Amino acid sequence: MALPISSPSPKVDRFQQAMESVYGRFWNIRDPETWSPPQRSGGHRGRYLWTDAFGVVNLLTMHKEYTIAGGGCEDTRYLSLARRLIETVHDVLGRTRDGRSRLPGATDSHPLGGGLRIGKTDAHGPDCDGQYHHYLTIWMFALNRMAMASGDMDYNRQAVELARAIHPKFFVDRSAARPRMIWKMATDLSAPLVTSEGNLDPIDGFVVFRLLQATALEAGDGEVLTEEIGDYRRVMDRKGEHFVSSDPLDLGMTLWTAHWFSDRETWASNLATRCFEHIYNLFEIDQYLSRNIKFRLAFREFGTSLGLQCQAVQTTEKELAVDLKNWADSIIAAWDPYLELSISEDLTPEDMRPITRVMYSSALIPGAFCAGYLGPEPEPMAQR
Repeated sequence: MALPISSPSPKVDRFQQAMESVYGRFWNIRDPETWSPPQRSGGHRGRYLWTDAFGVVNLLTMHKEYTIAGGGCEDTRYLSLARRLIETVHDVLGRTRDGRSRLPGATDSHPLGGGLRIGKTDAHGPDCDGQYHHYLTIWMFALNRMAMASGDMDYNRQAVELARAIHPKFFVDRSAARPRMIWKMATDLSAPLVTSEGNLDPIDGFVVFRLLQATALEAGDGEVLTEEIGDYRRVMDRKGEHFVSSDPLDLGMTLWTAHWFSDRETWASNLATRCFEHIYNLFEIDQYLSRNIKFRLAFREFGTSLGLQCQAVQTTEKELAVDLKNWADSIIAAWDPYLELSISEDLTPEDMRPITRVMYSSALIPGAFCAGYLGPEPEPMAQR
């Protein structure tokens, strides 16, 4: 078993400690190529799609950070762990809840043809298992980042396959001039479970599908997902100016989504500016961070920190970048005393610990969530 190289920084130590509290000690894994991720992601049969999507991206961040610390000498350990986590998610959440068969439309050679389950523990009820559009797009993003980090474009092709499989199921009157979307579908994509339209869903699709398209073009796979991207554009046009909520996670993920294009497209830069105004009201005027910690959820605020830091990297305004980074750091500082990662008796409710800890890592070091971190981004096709 290879010995770990010296940790790049105390922040990386904290990042890794949070990740290992979910996925186990990485340096105790003798053969990363055959690693079986422990069933501790907080979902049905041990897997939860949002948590594991963050887990994959964080593993890619660790790969890059340790490669830099090693003077450019690449250790493929974390790439192998990311690969095994991806395979495990596809094998669990790409199957029916009893694990006996693939979801309708999927096969062993095409495991994403039926989408991916959320991983909710309940089969029925108001918070039951199903498929969320915004969880599926974050998984597509994780696959895209795996393609970027590893150079294996099959991961982007898997993301495109997933995009094509789920996209029509989440649309109503898709061919109309003013289509609308569904927020949550049944596990087999046969019927909507929540018929309302998610606030971020059309923007998530518009951005992530364009990232997949740009990567496919650079890989020589042709112009994929053009019709699907047009569908999201029409929903965005129908909705008009995007609603910006005061929910910390929604704010953060809106900032993260917009940062991919906020330096080049007006809709994204305007959206980011409105998010900044809401965050100022939330964290400065309302003194949100001084409120009693027991009435807040850490992972939602870590989403805010992630989005702020991605925008700080993207902006050319130095003063704004400093402000965004300071806001992001203040969120982490507010929660640090309450996240005792080395013991199980921390203040986070047990069912929320996995999602909290992977998002804490992402807030500490956004890494592969940020444009350009893994290298030059493929040039996206221009959109109106």
